Amino acid sequence: MDQTLIESVRAAMRDAFPGADDPVLAEYYGMMEYHLGWRDAALAPDKAETGKLVRPLLAILACRTLGGDERHALPLAAGIQLLHDYSLIHDDIEDHSAQRRGRATVWSIWGLEVGINVGDGMFAVAHRALHGLVDAGVQPATALVVLRGFEETILRVCEGQHLDMAGEGDFHVSEARYITMIRRKTAALIQAATGLGARLATADEAQVNAMSTFGEALGLAFQMHDDLLDIWGDPEQTGKPFAADLLQRKMSLPMVHAYAHAGPERATIERIYRQDQVSAEDAQRLLEVLETTGSRRYVAGLAQREHDRALEALARITPINHAAFEALQALVTSLLKRAR
Repeated sequence: MDQTLIESVRAAMRDAFPGADDPVLAEYYGMMEYHLGWRDAALAPDKAETGKLVRPLLAILACRTLGGDERHALPLAAGIQLLHDYSLIHDDIEDHSAQRRGRATVWSIWGLEVGINVGDGMFAVAHRALHGLVDAGVQPATALVVLRGFEETILRVCEGQHLDMAGEGDFHVSEARYITMIRRKTAALIQAATGLGARLATADEAQVNAMSTFGEALGLAFQMHDDLLDIWGDPEQTGKPFAADLLQRKMSLPMVHAYAHAGPERATIERIYRQDQVSAEDAQRLLEVLETTGSRRYVAGLAQREHDRALEALARITPINHAAFEALQALVTSLLKRAR
């Protein structure tokens, strides 16, 4: 990935933070910067793992592909990444997760109440980033359309999180409901990156819609591949234990499919998932059920269908900036290759 572009996104993210004029508030913003990997737990400067910034890169490349100015896309790119990070702070609280990216989560260090407030602050900082669109040269009418799309995306992500939490412990979650959940919780933000990035470059509805469809399908394919990796992925590549989702008793898409088709083996799934802990022996038994139901192959087929839909949408794009289009294609290839 283009390191210069990544550094531009990070600079735009930093610009969205209020100035550190009041030392009394330094700790508050320092906690946000800790989550972003810019500080350590003592709030000293740090350069920890912060993710690959895929969503902001997609926003910039979508804009550039259709002839837009990278400077116009940077506030959107920063806002989308900050929105993603805000959602992770709250996700960690809602999921009771003590670690993220190999470090302690915000709430696990400073407490639940502080963690919620830090997430709320990051939410506001994400909006501050988008308020820089007009300053970057975007026409006010276009900036308003993008801001409206950003707000709608936030609501969809929250809807998806609600469906995710509401489905916890429910063995009868349907495939359709699960896909509705990931369409909102995961795919919506990637769709916003490509669709709103395109909107900054052109008023051509066909091109904007193609970029938007591309992002949604890419997001669905990526999440479906992730579901496969979280069960069958190589721990050295994923950084997670083998069969991690089974050990954590998650009803991800393979298990949703398996339960729907397991027949008498449903009782086995329920027995194991109702335990406080899943042993290695029980995980192996679940893997056997997944094999019997063909769930791995089935989900891989769904992911491939979304992959193909993403590429079909990308094929409808008429690039203005061919170098940016090639970079976009290369980024997509690397994402889906990683997910296999």
